[in-house]
Amino acid sequence: MNTYMTKGTCSRQILFDVTEDRRLINVKFIGGCSGNLQAISRLVNGKDIDEVIATLKGIKCQADTSCGDQLARALIEYKAKKGWD
Repeated sequence: MNTYMTKGTCSRQILFDVTEDRRLINVKFIGGCSGNLQAISRLVNGKDIDEVIATLKGIKCQADTSCGDQLARALIEYKAKKGWD
């Protein structure tokens, strides 16, 4: 399980796994708006991480980011650590 500490959102943390074929699973937001974040988690489950990044990156709520944008940033950071382009 990967952990990402969010910045500028009501959620404090995002937990997630990525499969060998780069699919996002087991997404859980800690803190924030429970209903909306459960919906995001279900909608992205099983999706290719590049698709999730393209869909959520740049969405703004407050502080020039959002929980969805933070998930995209978490995945970008994860890809960089893995050496994936």
